[in-house]
Amino acid sequence: MKAIGMILLTIFLGKSCSNEAQNDINNAVLQYSAMTRGFHLKVIITNQMATISKGRTPETMSQKQVKISDSDWNDLIALFEKTNLEAFPTLKDPTQKRHYDGAAIADLKVRYQEKNFETVNFDHGFPPAEIEGLVNKIVALTDDKE
Repeated sequence: MKAIGMILLTIFLGKSCSNEAQNDINNAVLQYSAMTRGFHLKVIITNQMATISKGRTPETMSQKQVKISDSDWNDLIALFEKTNLEAFPTLKDPTQKRHYDGAAIADLKVRYQEKNFETVNFDHGFPPAEIEGLVNKIVALTDDKE
């Protein structure tokens, strides 16, 4: 009888933890931006929706709002769960290409539990290792929606 109770308790706790993780990202706002003189990209993710802005001038500016697929959303949940937001200011950028116009200047901002977390600037396409999966997933969302 105790074994059945333990199994049911484990299943119940496991499901509540996964729902809690989804609620965590549902209550977060992720903003990725990359820019240089001729390139501008901004992606804002909130509650399974992505707003993708490209271009800076009226002639080149475009903005789309797209629903993130369930599989992509689940991937984002898993990656967000692994992200240490408190470490954002201390992340090390692996390359310095943005210093000589070799890459766009990028950053990731997260608004979560009434706090703002912002990374140091890094090269678009070369994020810090600690957030590489999350950033690459966000950028991949923009590629699918063109």
